[in-house]
Amino acid sequence: MIPTLKSLPLTKQHSLVVCLIAVLALLAYALDEQVANSLVYQRELISHGQIWRFFTGHFLHTNGVHLLLNLLALLFLWALHGHFYSLKNYSVLFITSAVICSTGLYYFSPDIHQYVGLSGILHGIFIFGAIMDIRHHDKTGYLLLIGVWLKIAHEQFYGPSEDLSALINANVAIDAHLWGAIAGLIFSVGYIVLIKDEKAETSANAH
Repeated sequence: MIPTLKSLPLTKQHSLVVCLIAVLALLAYALDEQVANSLVYQRELISHGQIWRFFTGHFLHTNGVHLLLNLLALLFLWALHGHFYSLKNYSVLFITSAVICSTGLYYFSPDIHQYVGLSGILHGIFIFGAIMDIRHHDKTGYLLLIGVWLKIAHEQFYGPSEDLSALINANVAIDAHLWGAIAGLIFSVGYIVLIKDEKAETSANAH
């Protein structure tokens, strides 16, 4: 279902964290190069104890086009699935996707020495939205879930889009998309189990 202006999830509960992420990404883009270099995901410096780069690197972007593409994707996913977001679940989803994505890159993609951008996390957010659609009996969720995994598989077998690489002036870190999607899957399964446990406990207390 394509969201309309009236159906947009504009409440604080659904949109505050999304807006905060967008603002932080814009502020990170405005930073001077020296400050930005202290935040970017850099494998060698992480190896020397600069662990914060696991998280902060996701807010940085290679150029304005890269930033714009990621912010548009962030807003599109919010428009599509923002009614499933809450301050708590979206915050934990974002942090989980960031950490698992960076951890996956660090341990399983040693050829990636530097990484910036929200695209890995966005894949995790996409997975969460698709699974929530399925849980709420919206059949488009199946199409979205199958589509994103087919996209990731295509990237893994055939490599990234050369046109996109040219636009963002960098190699597309397709492994980040894979690890972000895995993070979204892990979070979604845990979230559904937690919801079921809470509902079961509430039902038991009611009786």
